[in-house]
Amino acid sequence: MSADDRSETVELAPKPRTVLALLVANAGRLIPVSSLVREVWNGFPPASSLRNIQTYVFQSRKALTQINGMLLREVGQELILTRPGGYMFSDSVARFDHRDYLQLAERGRDALRTGAVGEGTDAFARALALWRGPAFVDTVMGPALEARRRHLEESRLGVVESLCAGRIELGHYHEALSDLSASVSEHPLHEGLHLQYMRVLDILGSRAQALEAYHRLRLNLVTELGIEPGAPVQRLQQRILNATDMNRTAPHPPTGMMTPVARQTAV
Repeated sequence: MSADDRSETVELAPKPRTVLALLVANAGRLIPVSSLVREVWNGFPPASSLRNIQTYVFQSRKALTQINGMLLREVGQELILTRPGGYMFSDSVARFDHRDYLQLAERGRDALRTGAVGEGTDAFARALALWRGPAFVDTVMGPALEARRRHLEESRLGVVESLCAGRIELGHYHEALSDLSASVSEHPLHEGLHLQYMRVLDILGSRAQALEAYHRLRLNLVTELGIEPGAPVQRLQQRILNATDMNRTAPHPPTGMMTPVARQTAV
């Protein structure tokens, strides 16, 4: 958490941290006390749960005073607001990285829909730069935060995939390859990332490595999920095997240079 571009480290116990995380993740929305109880104790609250939630909100407010220098009373009036039936984190006096990220991701998708690939990839890169690690990595999550974490992570991987597809389209092959090499290793079941990885390897002439990536993906999918790769990945694998793609013999372009490249099958 930061205030006025100054990062501060504040110690907050696990349960108050869960409460604060749920409020911030839903800034501008009233969170009923019952939802906070369910998130903290996951269906098994103690008899003192309502009083404990009040304590955790107080501790969260106190932590915010250490970050932004506001008085405790001011935090209660301007940031963590008490409302009938629950609490709300105000979205009128703070900025939220996850909201900026989502807006930039949508801006990138809009740009791609209009054919502005360069503008789209720039928006995607700026969106990903806002990530400082996994969402809620230091927070004990209940069902609501876990659902939000999955949503954000799936969104992030989709943005990585779109960014790399855009870079391939622009001829920035080595930038795409660098990002994809790490991504497919971290996410061995993600077909979209593997498809882009196979594409760029194929364009750069590394057919054997592209086919190896396909077989590794297929093995993981069959072993862990009992399914075959989807049709787009299978078609690309077959095209590589048939050696019909005109890009296969393209020279290795310098990173950042624009190089005409035939359009690949859209994902």
